Amino acid sequence: MSEVDSFDVIVIGAGPAGENVAGRTAAGGLSTAVVERELIGGECSYWGCIPSKTLIRPGDVIAAAKRVPGADAAVTGRIDVQAALARRDYMTSSWDDSGQVPWLNDNGIALVRGHARLTGPRTVEVTDSQGATRTLTANRAVVLATGTTAVIPPIPGLAESDPWTNRGVTEMKDIPDRLVVIGGGFVGAEMAQAVRRLGASEVTVLEGGPHLLSREEPFAGEEVGKAFAEEGISVRTGVKVSRAAKNEDGSVTVTLEGGDEIVADQILVATGRKPHTDDLGLDTVGLTPGRPVEVDDQLRATGIDQGSQPWLFAVGDVNGLALLTHMGKYQARIAGDVLLGKDAHDRSSRDVVPRVTFTDPQVCAVGLTEKQARERGLDIRVVSYPTGGVSGAYTSGDGIAGTSQIIVDTAREVIVGATFTGPEISELLHSATIAISAQVKMQDLWHAVPSFPTISEVWLRLLENYGL
Repeated sequence: MSEVDSFDVIVIGAGPAGENVAGRTAAGGLSTAVVERELIGGECSYWGCIPSKTLIRPGDVIAAAKRVPGADAAVTGRIDVQAALARRDYMTSSWDDSGQVPWLNDNGIALVRGHARLTGPRTVEVTDSQGATRTLTANRAVVLATGTTAVIPPIPGLAESDPWTNRGVTEMKDIPDRLVVIGGGFVGAEMAQAVRRLGASEVTVLEGGPHLLSREEPFAGEEVGKAFAEEGISVRTGVKVSRAAKNEDGSVTVTLEGGDEIVADQILVATGRKPHTDDLGLDTVGLTPGRPVEVDDQLRATGIDQGSQPWLFAVGDVNGLALLTHMGKYQARIAGDVLLGKDAHDRSSRDVVPRVTFTDPQVCAVGLTEKQARERGLDIRVVSYPTGGVSGAYTSGDGIAGTSQIIVDTAREVIVGATFTGPEISELLHSATIAISAQVKMQDLWHAVPSFPTISEVWLRLLENYGL
């Protein structure tokens, strides 16, 4: 390799977003390089979606069986924890990315390992693990796809208590007997339930807001909280952690404002994420390190003068729009098309973001919440129906509960938001995503006939409640 290498497109970050934009540009004939400092496949493949959902799945299967008369009698043992962890290891390739590299080679994408920093327009300096540097230049563009990292809040003693973030909990080798989770968002809620079902005797979730999953409809967090209580997971809302400490016996103590103390074997911190932009060289091109890289609807970085030929793009979590793997991949496809000269625009990352919290019950939502819709001044109707109130739910087992809700913009007669809660109902979400993205009129949805008996029949009940 020469000291200076030139490519049409340089992608910094080989997670799902980076891989997708690189695949798009390479397939379109642009010479493309990907720079990665950790593992090809990124956070999602090794410390996020894939291992977390793999760890969640055994508990979900057991819970589903227990809801079915006849099948419940077959549930006589406990989860084989070592087998579950071994499956997690298999799904992450034991944190070895060698199986990912052939895809890059087969698609003509150059892989450069090391830490990348911008040193000016269209110029990237890469430092490898030995400290050697290599300069890459982009003829067309640099695409930032560096993702985010977990935030450890500045609570006295917390960092010194060796807390887990999403990485620690998805890499765990043993199940802690007592776990304290700080943060009741989707990561905290999902992994609290997973650890409990894998064998922890005490799990406590601490949330500063009035309910779990504060970014979703209030009823969603309340229903998850009720389910947690039934499973023996303690949820304390409206609380604030004042300090943490590592004890001599290896346990940890979390102290709340007011003096209450909780002793556990491990802390999981799930209080948010920040963009990987601290040491990315943003200052060399006029942007602020440590901040998300804001973009327009073609994923071009804003806040700098890019001239007549924009050269800096940002896709995925690093731009702060929608911190979800599928949205990063969507943005990557848009950016790739723009780089290939197509008139592509992002229509979904701000208002049509599908999201699933894989707790039991699951929480599936897309578009605006009721509060967001009202804050925008929309004239709306909120229509709801029990998720378990259709025949498909009854055939699935006993105790299938939850809420299905749509937010209708009455001026346009289209849905602008939807939320579904219930066991294993995430597949309901895509129909709502299509309805919102395509702005399908309510009267037209009436002719989309749900199969019987499926839980999708809840759509028919929602439309009837609306008055159709």
